Amino acid sequence: MPRDPKMRDFGLYVIITDPVLSYRRVAEICVECGVRMLQLREKHLDDKAILAAAAEILDVTRGTDTMFVMNDRADLAALAGADAVHLGQGDISLSDARRIVGPDMTIGLSTHSIEQARKAIADGADYIGFGPVWATPTKAIPDPAVGVAQLAEVVKFSPVPVVAIGGIFPENLPDVLAAGARNVCLVRHLMESDALDERINALIERIMNHE
Repeated sequence: MPRDPKMRDFGLYVIITDPVLSYRRVAEICVECGVRMLQLREKHLDDKAILAAAAEILDVTRGTDTMFVMNDRADLAALAGADAVHLGQGDISLSDARRIVGPDMTIGLSTHSIEQARKAIADGADYIGFGPVWATPTKAIPDPAVGVAQLAEVVKFSPVPVVAIGGIFPENLPDVLAAGARNVCLVRHLMESDALDERINALIERIMNHE
Protein backbone atom coordinates (compact mmCIF):
# COMPACT_ATOMS: atom_id res chain seq x y z
CA MET A 1 0.00 0.00 0.00
CA PRO A 2 1.22 3.55 -0.66
CA ARG A 3 1.77 4.22 3.05
CA ASP A 4 4.48 1.55 2.88
CA PRO A 5 7.81 3.25 2.04
CA LYS A 6 8.43 0.53 -0.53
CA MET A 7 5.44 1.84 -2.47
CA ARG A 8 6.57 5.46 -2.65
CA ASP A 9 7.26 5.13 -6.36
CA PHE A 10 4.46 2.94 -7.66
CA GLY A 11 4.75 4.30 -11.19
CA LEU A 12 1.81 4.29 -13.57
CA TYR A 13 -1.58 5.01 -12.02
CA VAL A 14 -4.47 3.91 -14.24
CA ILE A 15 -7.92 5.51 -14.01
CA ILE A 16 -10.85 3.77 -15.68
CA THR A 17 -13.08 6.41 -17.27
CA ASP A 18 -15.31 5.43 -20.20
CA PRO A 19 -12.90 2.80 -21.54
CA VAL A 20 -13.21 1.27 -25.00
CA LEU A 21 -12.44 -2.12 -23.43
CA SER A 22 -14.55 -3.85 -20.78
CA TYR A 23 -13.85 -3.25 -17.11
CA ARG A 24 -12.75 -6.84 -16.72
CA ARG A 25 -10.35 -6.64 -19.65
CA VAL A 26 -8.84 -3.38 -18.40
CA ALA A 27 -8.30 -4.98 -15.00
CA GLU A 28 -6.77 -8.11 -16.54
CA ILE A 29 -4.32 -6.04 -18.59
CA CYS A 30 -3.37 -3.93 -15.58
CA VAL A 31 -2.64 -7.04 -13.52
CA GLU A 32 -0.69 -8.65 -16.37
CA CYS A 33 1.39 -5.50 -16.88
CA GLY A 34 2.10 -4.98 -13.18
CA VAL A 35 0.11 -1.76 -12.68
CA ARG A 36 0.04 -1.06 -8.94
CA MET A 37 -2.91 1.38 -8.74
CA LEU A 38 -6.19 1.04 -10.68
CA GLN A 39 -9.00 3.49 -10.02
CA LEU A 40 -12.65 3.32 -11.09
CA ARG A 41 -13.89 6.82 -11.94
CA GLU A 42 -17.25 6.62 -13.67
CA LYS A 43 -19.21 9.64 -12.48
CA HIS A 44 -22.13 9.00 -14.83
CA LEU A 45 -23.01 5.63 -13.27
CA ASP A 46 -25.48 5.15 -10.43
CA ASP A 47 -24.45 3.43 -7.21
CA LYS A 48 -25.70 0.01 -8.28
CA ALA A 49 -23.74 0.14 -11.53
CA ILE A 50 -20.60 1.37 -9.76
CA LEU A 51 -20.74 -1.51 -7.30
CA ALA A 52 -21.30 -3.97 -10.15
CA ALA A 53 -18.26 -2.59 -12.02
CA ALA A 54 -16.20 -2.68 -8.83
CA ALA A 55 -17.11 -6.32 -8.23
CA GLU A 56 -16.05 -7.19 -11.78
CA ILE A 57 -12.70 -5.43 -11.37
CA LEU A 58 -12.05 -6.83 -7.90
CA ASP A 59 -12.73 -10.32 -9.19
CA VAL A 60 -9.57 -9.82 -11.25
CA THR A 61 -7.38 -7.72 -8.95
CA ARG A 62 -8.05 -9.31 -5.56
CA GLY A 63 -4.97 -11.15 -4.34
CA THR A 64 -2.67 -9.46 -6.86
CA ASP A 65 -0.26 -6.52 -6.55
CA THR A 66 -2.79 -4.27 -8.30
CA MET A 67 -4.69 -2.15 -5.79
CA PHE A 68 -8.29 -1.29 -6.63
CA VAL A 69 -9.21 2.33 -5.88
CA MET A 70 -12.78 3.65 -5.66
CA ASN A 71 -13.20 7.25 -6.74
CA ASP A 72 -14.98 9.80 -4.52
CA ARG A 73 -17.19 7.46 -2.49
CA ALA A 74 -15.88 6.14 0.81
CA ASP A 75 -19.19 4.40 1.46
CA LEU A 76 -19.04 2.48 -1.82
CA ALA A 77 -15.36 1.72 -1.28
CA ALA A 78 -16.23 0.10 2.05
CA LEU A 79 -19.18 -1.80 0.57
CA ALA A 80 -17.16 -3.07 -2.38
CA GLY A 81 -14.15 -4.06 -0.30
CA ALA A 82 -11.82 -1.77 -2.25
CA ASP A 83 -8.15 -1.42 -1.36
CA ALA A 84 -8.31 2.38 -1.45
CA VAL A 85 -10.57 5.37 -1.96
CA HIS A 86 -9.61 8.55 -3.78
CA LEU A 87 -11.30 11.77 -2.70
CA GLY A 88 -11.76 15.06 -4.50
CA GLN A 89 -11.73 18.52 -2.94
CA GLY A 90 -15.53 18.55 -3.00
CA ASP A 91 -15.95 15.18 -1.32
CA ILE A 92 -16.20 14.38 2.38
CA SER A 93 -13.19 15.13 4.58
CA LEU A 94 -10.32 12.74 5.07
CA SER A 95 -11.30 12.29 8.72
CA ASP A 96 -14.90 11.44 7.84
CA ALA A 97 -13.75 9.05 5.11
CA ARG A 98 -11.43 7.36 7.60
CA ARG A 99 -14.36 6.81 9.96
CA ILE A 100 -16.22 5.04 7.13
CA VAL A 101 -13.43 2.90 5.68
CA GLY A 102 -11.55 2.10 8.87
CA PRO A 103 -7.87 2.40 9.79
CA ASP A 104 -6.34 0.22 7.10
CA MET A 105 -7.75 1.41 3.77
CA THR A 106 -5.50 3.72 1.76
CA ILE A 107 -6.95 7.20 1.17
CA GLY A 108 -5.77 9.48 -1.62
CA LEU A 109 -6.80 13.09 -2.22
CA SER A 110 -6.77 15.24 -5.35
CA THR A 111 -5.03 18.60 -4.91
CA HIS A 112 -4.81 21.56 -7.28
CA SER A 113 -2.50 24.01 -5.51
CA ILE A 114 0.50 24.12 -3.21
CA GLU A 115 -1.78 25.04 -0.31
CA GLN A 116 -4.15 22.14 -0.94
CA ALA A 117 -1.22 19.73 -1.20
CA ARG A 118 0.22 20.87 2.13
CA LYS A 119 -3.19 20.61 3.81
CA ALA A 120 -3.83 17.11 2.41
CA ILE A 121 -0.50 15.94 3.78
CA ALA A 122 -1.19 17.54 7.17
CA ASP A 123 -4.65 15.94 7.25
CA GLY A 124 -3.17 12.47 6.76
CA ALA A 125 -3.61 11.59 3.10
CA ASP A 126 -1.71 8.41 2.21
CA TYR A 127 -0.96 9.86 -1.22
CA ILE A 128 -2.02 12.91 -3.21
CA GLY A 129 -2.91 13.58 -6.81
CA PHE A 130 -1.54 16.89 -8.09
CA GLY A 131 -2.82 18.62 -11.18
CA PRO A 132 -3.98 19.17 -13.74
CA VAL A 133 -0.42 19.62 -14.90
CA TRP A 134 -1.83 20.84 -18.21
CA ALA A 135 -5.36 21.71 -19.29
CA THR A 136 -7.59 18.69 -19.72
CA PRO A 137 -11.24 18.13 -20.78
CA THR A 138 -11.72 14.97 -18.71
CA LYS A 139 -13.61 16.93 -16.03
CA ALA A 140 -16.86 18.82 -16.60
CA ILE A 141 -15.49 21.79 -14.61
CA PRO A 142 -11.69 21.60 -14.95
CA ASP A 143 -9.31 23.14 -12.45
CA PRO A 144 -6.64 25.59 -13.65
CA ALA A 145 -3.42 23.96 -14.84
CA VAL A 146 -0.67 23.90 -12.20
CA GLY A 147 2.31 23.43 -14.52
CA VAL A 148 5.51 21.46 -14.01
CA ALA A 149 7.20 24.04 -11.73
CA GLN A 150 4.54 23.63 -9.02
CA LEU A 151 4.57 19.88 -9.56
CA ALA A 152 8.31 19.83 -8.92
CA GLU A 153 7.84 21.84 -5.72
CA VAL A 154 5.18 19.49 -4.37
CA VAL A 155 7.18 16.37 -5.25
CA LYS A 156 10.15 17.85 -3.42
CA PHE A 157 8.40 18.59 -0.13
CA SER A 158 5.83 15.80 0.01
CA PRO A 159 6.55 12.90 2.40
CA VAL A 160 3.80 10.85 0.69
CA PRO A 161 3.52 9.71 -2.94
CA VAL A 162 2.48 12.38 -5.45
CA VAL A 163 0.59 11.35 -8.59
CA ALA A 164 0.97 13.79 -11.48
CA ILE A 165 -2.27 14.00 -13.48
CA GLY A 166 -3.95 16.12 -16.11
CA GLY A 167 -3.17 16.65 -19.78
CA ILE A 168 -0.28 14.18 -19.73
CA PHE A 169 0.58 12.32 -22.94
CA PRO A 170 3.70 10.46 -24.10
CA GLU A 171 5.01 13.59 -25.82
CA ASN A 172 5.07 15.69 -22.62
CA LEU A 173 5.76 12.86 -20.19
CA PRO A 174 9.51 13.69 -20.17
CA ASP A 175 8.70 17.12 -18.69
CA VAL A 176 6.70 15.49 -15.89
CA LEU A 177 9.46 13.01 -15.13
CA ALA A 178 12.06 15.81 -15.23
CA ALA A 179 10.03 17.58 -12.54
CA GLY A 180 10.71 14.61 -10.27
CA ALA A 181 7.36 12.82 -10.59
CA ARG A 182 7.59 9.05 -10.46
CA ASN A 183 3.87 8.40 -10.14
CA VAL A 184 1.97 9.43 -13.26
CA CYS A 185 -1.57 9.15 -14.57
CA LEU A 186 -2.55 9.34 -18.25
CA VAL A 187 -6.30 8.99 -18.78
CA ARG A 188 -7.30 9.63 -22.39
CA HIS A 189 -4.15 8.07 -23.85
CA LEU A 190 -5.05 4.78 -22.16
CA MET A 191 -8.84 4.71 -22.07
CA GLU A 192 -9.36 5.63 -25.73
CA SER A 193 -7.18 2.78 -27.03
CA ASP A 194 -7.87 -0.90 -27.55
CA ALA A 195 -4.09 -1.45 -27.54
CA LEU A 196 -4.07 -0.85 -23.81
CA ASP A 197 -1.42 -3.43 -22.97
CA GLU A 198 1.06 -1.97 -25.48
CA ARG A 199 0.53 1.57 -24.21
CA ILE A 200 0.81 0.58 -20.54
CA ASN A 201 4.01 -1.39 -21.11
CA ALA A 202 5.57 1.47 -23.07
CA LEU A 203 4.71 3.98 -20.33
CA ILE A 204 5.97 1.79 -17.50
CA GLU A 205 9.26 1.31 -19.34
CA ARG A 206 9.68 5.06 -19.83
CA ILE A 207 8.88 5.84 -16.20
CA MET A 208 11.19 3.15 -14.84
CA ASN A 209 14.09 4.02 -17.15
CA HIS A 210 14.00 7.77 -16.63
CA GLU A 211 17.20 9.09 -15.08
